[in-house]
Amino acid sequence: MRGMILAAGLGTRLAPLTDKTPKPLIEVGGEPLIVRQILQLKEGGVSDIVINLHHLGEMISDRVGNGGEYGVQIQYTWEKSLLETGGGIKNALPLLGKEPFIILNGDIYSDFSFTDLPNALKTDSLGHLVLREPTTGEQTGDFIVSGSKIIGRGSQLTYCGIGLISPNLFINSPEGAFSLRELFFDALARRALEYQIFEGEWEDIGTLEALERALKRG
Repeated sequence: MRGMILAAGLGTRLAPLTDKTPKPLIEVGGEPLIVRQILQLKEGGVSDIVINLHHLGEMISDRVGNGGEYGVQIQYTWEKSLLETGGGIKNALPLLGKEPFIILNGDIYSDFSFTDLPNALKTDSLGHLVLREPTTGEQTGDFIVSGSKIIGRGSQLTYCGIGLISPNLFINSPEGAFSLRELFFDALARRALEYQIFEGEWEDIGTLEALERALKRG
C-alpha cells in the first residue's frame, strides 16, 4: 500500500521555532516527527511514501532522503505555492496510483497503528477516516456519525488527520489550492465516508502548548 505525508505547511503558529526548522522535523522523544511517522507507516505495511514539500522542504528531503534508511521508498512533490491539503494530495495523485492510499498530516504525534486501518474501502465508500472524541478545551469537533457512516458536520467527533482515501474522491475537484475538508463534506453528503474511533495517544503539534504536551509524552 502507498501513503502520503502532508508536510508542506508553514507552521506559523510555532514561530519562531519553525522559522528555521520545518514542523515535521521538530523532535519529540529525540526523533523528528516525520521519521516517527515513516516508521509507523512501514510497520503498517506501507512501502511507498509520497511527501509534499514547500516551507524549508530541502531540509526534510535531506533528512529522510529516498527512504532507504527506513526500508521504504520515498518520493516528493514540490509546491511553488501552497496547495493546501486537498490541492497538495491532488498534485501527488500521479505518484499515488489508482488504488486507495493512506494520508497522514505531517504534524501529528500519535501511537496509532496503521495496521488498524482496513486493507480496502467498501464499494460505496470514498474514504475511511480516523476520528476521536474531542478533548477537554476543544470548542468543537468536525463530524457527526451514525452506524458506520459519517453523516454530517458537527461537534461529536474530531478528525485525527489520518485516513484511507480513494483517488476517486478527487473527481471533479477544483484546480489549484483547496482544502481536503471540502471533498470530505461533499462525500459525507452522499454517505460515502466510513470511520473508526481512535482512543490512543494523539497530539496535533500546531501550537507551542501542544508541542509541550507531546514532549512530556515523548
